[in-house]
Amino acid sequence: MLKTMVKYGTIRRMNTPQKGKFRHIVFRDGNTWYAVALEFNIVESSDDPKLAFLNLLQAVGGYIQSCKKLKGARLSPLNQKTDAEYEALWKNLNSRKALRSPYEIDMYGVSRV
Repeated sequence: MLKTMVKYGTIRRMNTPQKGKFRHIVFRDGNTWYAVALEFNIVESSDDPKLAFLNLLQAVGGYIQSCKKLKGARLSPLNQKTDAEYEALWKNLNSRKALRSPYEIDMYGVSRV
């Protein structure tokens, strides 16, 4: 059984099309809300944070379905290196110290594949 664990804010095991987890952040920059899936490097935007997150979940679902269709393909598309800016934001959000962020955060967390 493949188990994905989150320790110190990072995903420790590989995602597969059947099982796994990904980190997400929904934040506002200016007047636009962005929803990011860190392990997939997918970003969606909207005027509403909940709509941005819903769009992100739909994009992630389509991305995973595409990976399922590519039988025998590598798992690297499901386990990409995270963009440094988003990784730094994730670390700030999960820090034990209260750090100021330049963005307004609506939500963040870990979702299942």
